[in-house]
Amino acid sequence: MKTENVAWFSDGERISGLLRLPDDAGPGGADGSGRRLRAIVQGPGWMGLKDAALYVRYHEALTAAGFAVLIFDYRGFGDSEGDRTLLSPRRQLEDLQSAVTYLESRPDILRDSIGVFGSGGTGGGNAVMLAAADPRVRAAVSQLPVADGGDWLHRMRSEFEWLAFLKEIADDRTERALTGGPGRLVNPREEIMVPTPERRATSVKADVDSRVPAKVRLSSAQEIIGYRPVEAAATMTTPLLVIAVEDDATTPTDHAIALYEAARGPKHLLLQRHTTHYASYDRYWEATTPQLVGWFDRYLGPADIITRSTNPDDHEQAMEVSA
Repeated sequence: MKTENVAWFSDGERISGLLRLPDDAGPGGADGSGRRLRAIVQGPGWMGLKDAALYVRYHEALTAAGFAVLIFDYRGFGDSEGDRTLLSPRRQLEDLQSAVTYLESRPDILRDSIGVFGSGGTGGGNAVMLAAADPRVRAAVSQLPVADGGDWLHRMRSEFEWLAFLKEIADDRTERALTGGPGRLVNPREEIMVPTPERRATSVKADVDSRVPAKVRLSSAQEIIGYRPVEAAATMTTPLLVIAVEDDATTPTDHAIALYEAARGPKHLLLQRHTTHYASYDRYWEATTPQLVGWFDRYLGPADIITRSTNPDDHEQAMEVSA
């Protein structure tokens, strides 16, 4: 797998990305035969960065199958420009759409064969949000997703803690309105998300944990409460693969199931059993990864011709025309 440092702009701020390419990619990234590459765009998961070791094996599997993979730091994270105190799913969706535009601009990428992969909390939810919002995205994989931000944050807390949290958000909203200031800053991994014992013990993100923002605006929580990938899924016909863990204590299993059930297009649910949220990235790796790659291989064919059928068992297909 080759890796190229790339950059573009999202609403005037520079985005830093990594473009992963197959080993046989020639000049400009096209494969050894000169054919343009199908591509996958990925925004990191909750409090993640583009160079996290966690993602490398997925990228190796996808590039080995002939895909390009573009992963980047959201604005305000890692090497990208932007306010380090802003944690905004809305802005992250804008960044994902700018990444699709960047891919379209490259002569080595098949602009009609772009998919999205998102893993872990808002990473999985953002994949659904992008696929629903952007018709340029033709297939999606959502792994361990959040489907409803308000429910996600609520279920981390007892009821009295939840009510106190809502009051903190309301008080902060009032302070910002009266003073014009940015409001209170909080630790996103302790005061917005409440980490599980597994999260505190795991080293799966140890390589990036020290480099993500330590303080963000409490107003970020208000936006996350309004974050609804499940509503977006109900509007989308884009093929969707959802990967979940049974009895997941970090991103509830029923969130993944709700996304799967809401989606209107071709869909598949992969449920991993006898594991946990963070352990699942290693366990069953050899079983789940081929299905992820196969999903993109099935639905990201070149789109020289689109075929439709009145047979409800068929799905919209694209095929390449040979010259």
